[in-house]
Amino acid sequence: MVVHSAADGVLAGLDPEQRSAVTAPAGPVCILAGAGTGKTRAVTSRIAHRALTGDISPRHVLAVTFTARAAAEMRSRLAALGVGGVQARTFHAAALRQVRYFAPRLLAGRAMPELLDSKVRVVTLAAAKVGLRADRAAARDLSGEIEWAKSSLVEPGEYVVAAAKALRETPYEPAKVAEVFAAYERLKRGNGVIDFEDMLRAAVWGIEEHPDVAEQVRGQYRHFVVDEYQDVNPLQQRLLEAWLGGRDDLTVVGDASQTIYTFTGATSTYLVDFPRRYRQATVVRLVRDYRSTPQVVGLANAVISQARGTEARLRLELHGQRPPGPDPELRIFTDEPAEASAVAARCRTLVEAGTPAREIAVLFRTNAQSEAYEKALTEAEVPYVVQGAERFFERPEVRQAMIALRAATRSIPGETPLPTAVMEGLGAVGWARDTPPAGGAARERWEALSALVQLAEEYAATPAVVPIGEAASVERPVTLADFNEELARRAAQQHVPTVEGVTLASLHSAKGLEWDAVFLVGLAEGTLPTTYAKTPEQVEEERRLLYVGVTRARQWLWLSYAAARSPGGRARRPSRFLPQLDRSGGGERAGAGPARRAERRRSQVVSCRICGATLLAGADRKLGRCPTCPSDLDEELYERLREWRQRVAEAQKVPAYVVFTDATLTALAERKPGRVEELIAIAGIGPRKLGLYGDTVLALVAGAGVDDVCPQKSF
Repeated sequence: MVVHSAADGVLAGLDPEQRSAVTAPAGPVCILAGAGTGKTRAVTSRIAHRALTGDISPRHVLAVTFTARAAAEMRSRLAALGVGGVQARTFHAAALRQVRYFAPRLLAGRAMPELLDSKVRVVTLAAAKVGLRADRAAARDLSGEIEWAKSSLVEPGEYVVAAAKALRETPYEPAKVAEVFAAYERLKRGNGVIDFEDMLRAAVWGIEEHPDVAEQVRGQYRHFVVDEYQDVNPLQQRLLEAWLGGRDDLTVVGDASQTIYTFTGATSTYLVDFPRRYRQATVVRLVRDYRSTPQVVGLANAVISQARGTEARLRLELHGQRPPGPDPELRIFTDEPAEASAVAARCRTLVEAGTPAREIAVLFRTNAQSEAYEKALTEAEVPYVVQGAERFFERPEVRQAMIALRAATRSIPGETPLPTAVMEGLGAVGWARDTPPAGGAARERWEALSALVQLAEEYAATPAVVPIGEAASVERPVTLADFNEELARRAAQQHVPTVEGVTLASLHSAKGLEWDAVFLVGLAEGTLPTTYAKTPEQVEEERRLLYVGVTRARQWLWLSYAAARSPGGRARRPSRFLPQLDRSGGGERAGAGPARRAERRRSQVVSCRICGATLLAGADRKLGRCPTCPSDLDEELYERLREWRQRVAEAQKVPAYVVFTDATLTALAERKPGRVEELIAIAGIGPRKLGLYGDTVLALVAGAGVDDVCPQKSF
C-alpha cells in the first residue's frame, strides 16, 4: 500500500502527455520531447513509477545520456523520487566501466591499455609519418575526421568512399586523411593505448564475441533509457543493440529539431525510424513548454515551421505554459562594434535592474565572434565568462599572432596603412585573407586571426593624438606599434578573472542550457547560416541551431545582426531564418496606391525613428521607437484623439479599441503624421482604417478640434 502510494505520488503534477509517457507499458517507448517540455522529469518519473510499482528493479536499469551533467541530474531526480540504484551514465562512462570490469577475462590477464585523453598528439605524429606537417589546428581537424569515421564504423580503407558519400569537407585530400587515419591506428597499437571510440568498440566486441560476457551484461541490465536519442551515432547505436540483445524494453527521448551535431557522426535516423523498427512502440509527444514565455515559444515555432528534410517529419509545435512576457526584440545595427556595444549596454541595464549576470547569455555561431562581446562587456564593466572555449586573447593562435605582429614592427615600414601592415604581419603565421581553410578547427583559427584584421580596420579609423605642447596636439595615422599596444591593453583588461558573469557561448555549447535573458547575435547571411553550409541538409542544421538558441531563453530574447562587419564595410543580408523580415529587395512598385503600400508596409521591417534599431514587438512597431527611447508625446493631441475615438465608438456601438488601440493613438500623438505616406507608415493602420479615418486623423493632427471633424458626435 505504501509502495503504491509512493508510485501515485510520482504521477502528481504531471501533464496528460507526461503521464502517458510515465505509465506506458513495458516495451519500446519513444518520447518526442520539445525544448522545455519536462523530458527529464518524464523519463525519471517513468523509471521511478515502474520501480515503485514493482514492474522493474532499479539495479536492472541503465540510463545513458551524453553529458556527465545530465547523468548526474538524472541520478539526483531519481533519488528525490525515492529510487536509488539506477545506473545513469554517459555512453563512454558505461562502456569504460564494463571494459574495465571484464578486462582480465577479455585480455587474458593483460592490463587494460591506457586511455588517450586527446588524439591530437598521436595524430600529429601520424601526420608526420605520412609526410604532413600538421599544426595544432590541422591536427584537431584530422582528429575530428578520425572520430567521425570511427563513430560511423568506417575503417581507414573505407574512408575515402565514405567521406565522399557523406559530403565531408576534409582538411586535406581524402586519400591523405585516410593515410593519417591508418598511421594513427598503427601508432596506437604500437604504443599500447586506445581512444574513446576503441573503448566503445571494445564494449561491443566483448558482448558480441564472448557469450559469457553477453550473458552477464544482459543479466545485469534489462531495462534501458537513452536521452538525447537524436544525437546517437552508429557506434553508440551498435553498443545499445549489443546491450539489448534482441530485447525491446527500451525508452528513448529526443527532439529531431535539436539535431545539431551531424558533423560529428550523430544522426537522427534512429529516432525518426524508431516506430518503424519497433512496430508496437508507444510514441508520446511532449509539447507543453514550461521553460519559455508564449512569446519566445511563438518565435521558436515560427523559426522551425519552415524546416524541411528528414528531421522536419518529427517537428513539434510547442505550446507555452508560462504567463505572457515581453515580445522578442529584433534589432539591426550598422556594424558589429555597434551591435556588441548595444548588447553590452542592455546587459548592464538588466544586471542593474536585478537580473543576475549568470542568468544572461550572449550566443553566437562561432567562437571567433566572442572578441567583440568580450571587449564591449569589459568596457561596460559587466563581468562575463566564456562557455566551452578560451577567452579570445588566451587562444594560442591569437597569442602567436600578437608575437608575430610585434616582430613585424621591425620589418614593415611605419607609414604602411595599419590594416595592410596587420595582414602582412599575420602572413608569418600562415594567414591569408582570401583563403579560408577546410576543417573546423583550422577555419576557427583563421576566423580568429581575421577578427584581428577587423580590429585593425576599426582602430585605423581613429587617428592617434600627439601632444606638441601644454595645450596643443596634432593627429597622425595609427601605426602597427600603436595597434600592438592596443592589443596588449585589451588583453590585460580581459584577463581579469571573474567568478560569475554573463555567459558568452557558441550555439553548439549552449545546447542543454537555459537562461532568463538570451541575446542571439550575428544573425546575418554568411554567419548563420555559415557560408560553409552548402547542401540543403547543412542549411537545415543551421536553422536548427537558431531554433536551439531561441529555446534557451526563459523570459527575454534579443535577436540582432549588423549590416556590416566593420564601419563602412560591405553590406550583408539578415539571416534567411529570421521571421517577420521583408526580403522583397526592391522599392514600391510604380503606381501603387496608398492602400497597396499600407499592405506591403505591414510585413516590412520597422526601425526605431530615434536610434535606428529594428523593432519586432507589435506595440514598439506601432510607436516607431524602442520602449527605452524617449517619448515625444503631444499630450493635447493625444487627448483630442481619445475623445474623437470615443465618439466614433459610441456612434458605431463598438469598443473603443476597435477604432484604434491605445498604442496606435500614442503613435499618432508622438509621430504626428502630416501626409498619407506618413500615416500608413504607422503599423496597425491598414487600407480599411485608412479609408475610414485617414482624412479625419490628418485633420486632427493638423490642429482641428473634435467638434470640427464630428460636430454631431456621430458618424
